[in-house]
Amino acid sequence: MQRFLQYRNSFELYYMNIQKQKKVIMEKSYRKKKLRVCVATCNRADYSKLAPIMFGIKADPENFDLEVVVLGSHLIDDYGNTYRMIEQDDFDIHTKLHTIVRGEDESAMVESVGLALVKLPDVLNRLRPDVMIVHGDRFDALALATSAALMNIRILHVEGGEVSGTIDDSIRHAITKLAHYHVCCTRSAEQHLIAMCEDNDRILLAGCPSYDKLLSAMNKEDYMSVLKNWLGEGVNAGDYIVALQHPVTTNIKHSIKMFELTLDALISFNKTILILFPNIDAGSKEMVRVMRKKGIEHHPNFRAVKHVPFEQFIQMVAHAGCMIGNSSCGVREAGAFGTPVINLGTRQTGRETGENVLHVRDADTQNKIFHALELQFGKRYPCSKIYGDGNAVPRILKFLKSIDLDEPMQKKFRFPPVKECFSQDIDYVLETQSALAVDLGGTNLRVAIISMKGEILKKYSQSNPNTYEERIDLILKMCVEAATEAVRFNCRILGVGISTGGRVNPHEGVVLHSTKLIQEWDSVDLRTPISDALHLPVWVDNDGNCAALAEKKFGHGKGVENFVTVITGTGIGGGIIHHNELIHGSTFCAAELGHIMVSLDGPECLCGSRGCIEAYASGMALQREAKKLHDEDMLLVEGMSVKNEEPVSAVHLIQAAKLGNSKADNVLRAAGAALAVGIVNILHTVNPSLVILSGVLAPHYENIVKHVVSQRALTSAQGANVVTSELEEPALLGAASMVLDYTTRRLY
Repeated sequence: MQRFLQYRNSFELYYMNIQKQKKVIMEKSYRKKKLRVCVATCNRADYSKLAPIMFGIKADPENFDLEVVVLGSHLIDDYGNTYRMIEQDDFDIHTKLHTIVRGEDESAMVESVGLALVKLPDVLNRLRPDVMIVHGDRFDALALATSAALMNIRILHVEGGEVSGTIDDSIRHAITKLAHYHVCCTRSAEQHLIAMCEDNDRILLAGCPSYDKLLSAMNKEDYMSVLKNWLGEGVNAGDYIVALQHPVTTNIKHSIKMFELTLDALISFNKTILILFPNIDAGSKEMVRVMRKKGIEHHPNFRAVKHVPFEQFIQMVAHAGCMIGNSSCGVREAGAFGTPVINLGTRQTGRETGENVLHVRDADTQNKIFHALELQFGKRYPCSKIYGDGNAVPRILKFLKSIDLDEPMQKKFRFPPVKECFSQDIDYVLETQSALAVDLGGTNLRVAIISMKGEILKKYSQSNPNTYEERIDLILKMCVEAATEAVRFNCRILGVGISTGGRVNPHEGVVLHSTKLIQEWDSVDLRTPISDALHLPVWVDNDGNCAALAEKKFGHGKGVENFVTVITGTGIGGGIIHHNELIHGSTFCAAELGHIMVSLDGPECLCGSRGCIEAYASGMALQREAKKLHDEDMLLVEGMSVKNEEPVSAVHLIQAAKLGNSKADNVLRAAGAALAVGIVNILHTVNPSLVILSGVLAPHYENIVKHVVSQRALTSAQGANVVTSELEEPALLGAASMVLDYTTRRLY
């Protein structure tokens, strides 16, 4: 019995050792398991990018199993039956899927995506790949990525993060969000992917795979035989044009018109042209009709072809006198050879290009395209390697080998940090969204709580201190008081808007320098101390700009695309709204309307110049004239009196004019005329449809301004409407509007 137990223990020990060895062997074999890679190609263009990767995978059978799926326009005779070139490259095609619904319009594209989604699950169930490689931004590729993502197959997306300018952008970025791994071509594309919250560890900056082939094309000596094969005898390098133009699916009608103009320009240019048929996007059928209508297939200068093998096509591009159209090849591959390119329309807007590309974005006339041909044909440019250095495939294969199949399938996004989100209750929902508005005038400092509807719920006012420190302290004190008081009004303060005199950098929240009325107010950062104290966003702008913003949100300017606001108060200022945006100018000095000169030898202005509107029509200018008349005993008329201690002001001048003082009336009319001449200059400069007179003097100037505009302005500018503002507090309302517009995410 004891011997039996010894045998059993020995056997169990032996068995355990055998199991351990098996486990080690299985773990080693698992670690060496081949990666099953499915490459799906939809058309001739994406195959040119995928083929180098496919060759690399096929050449490494120890690490990879390659399965090839062909679908889309590869299988259509009208587009060259380009699946044959895949077979000629000695790739075994596992599945051919007919997924294209003919019609070449928007509906056909949608139906094609749907058909692919119906057919792909069966194929993917049979293949069970570890990784599917998808290229680019075609509608077929979107179906591939959608199917793989829903079937828990890892997706490697090639050429994500790029920007072109059509529906392709939306499709490309949609595939990016579905994909687990990304191979991009340029540093900008990599940054775009990171900005889209993709995981940096799963992004490879490899360069374009097609560059691995094309960079050696210039050194091939047999290029003349390729030229003869496609262009015939007698055509030399640099003496022909390659044309490749596709429809823009977001504006098919314009695409067709642009294609007609391109063909007309090429016919007139009278050079040998290799022209390729367009891709299968919506609108391609109409483009082919245009080719046939103009007899392109039988024209002696044209060689119309459905497809050229990639190796031969890049030879044609490399040695062309020019390439024209809107293909990505023009802005990508052609740059590697320095071939001059004419890029037409918006299909490639946003792509990075070398200096060889001349853009004709508004290709709306034959003459414009012809002139571009004259400029570009026959030139040579420095070779560009924006899209690759010829070593993309080794990087991609190494990247594929690094994929850990034990990692969870669920992809992670790298979102930027955001503030903690607090839950809402009924009191929050019922709160009135409001702004704190600050108006820093020459005399008074005012703070108000203003609701989204422009209602002033509470207003505070104190004299403006003379020193910087006192002024900042008072602003903070009044804002804190108002913010505390807002709770009593059930208001939620969204931010602080500040209106101040002088020149302001609104982007930084800094008063660069102020008017003489506000002392010690230069190079003042208002945003930082107030934001730090209240923990609220802060906006700062010039009081004239704020008045314009107030009119835009709450006044006569609501819904008006182009208008000007002119403030007539102690000084003269204003703001310009052009195409619904406030104009600041290159040094934040736009709309200094008070300093438009209306006379070369007029009164001296506070700015140091002479003859400015402000020197004639501001409250200070009227006060100056009133004092002159008073000193000469020519101001007061019956019904008026000025106490000894009372300062003479513009109010007395206006009162005297109303009571029949002709000299006071003449001063007021001259001031109004000076303002009106300045406004005529504004009408002739920015051509607004509306001029809004704001401030205490506006009602006294309105009729004079209207009269002078009708007499002095060009006929085309006389239609501008001149009105007086109905807003009681334009500076405060404008300051509030900067905050309140933020809540609706309007860019300011």
